[in-house]
Amino acid sequence: MVVTGAKSTSDLIRAVKKIIRILMKHNVQITSKPRIQIQNIVASANLGAEVLLEKVAFLLENTMYEPEQFPGLIYRMEEPHVVLLIFSSGKMVVTGAKSEEEVFITVRNVYQKLKELGCLRETRPEEEVLSEELEFAGSQQRRKLTYKDFQF
Repeated sequence: MVVTGAKSTSDLIRAVKKIIRILMKHNVQITSKPRIQIQNIVASANLGAEVLLEKVAFLLENTMYEPEQFPGLIYRMEEPHVVLLIFSSGKMVVTGAKSEEEVFITVRNVYQKLKELGCLRETRPEEEVLSEELEFAGSQQRRKLTYKDFQF
């Protein structure tokens, strides 16, 4: 069985339990405990700086940028194995993460890499940007990140 659209792990577990109860109510035999496996997390983040996409496309491997077709740069990251859509506004979408921690690692690594390459044009002080919340697309659960989360 595949469950989509859950906003949190607890929502996912509740949905599976509800489906099992409905199936059992209709005399469907459940022979084993369900194994829940998260396949894909989609999250959004704001880097708080403008991104020079042409420069990123030139300097960073595994990118695709065709502004005539799509306004964002597609970056296929190898570790963790995720795909990012990065926009010039600094907003981005992370897809393919298997855990919340992978999302945080991804955002931190991308920010650091873009900064090292000189592909960010800061629009606000770094400490203020990095203290903002990362929003999981459509999620009501948020984890407040602090500047310390991005210290290396």
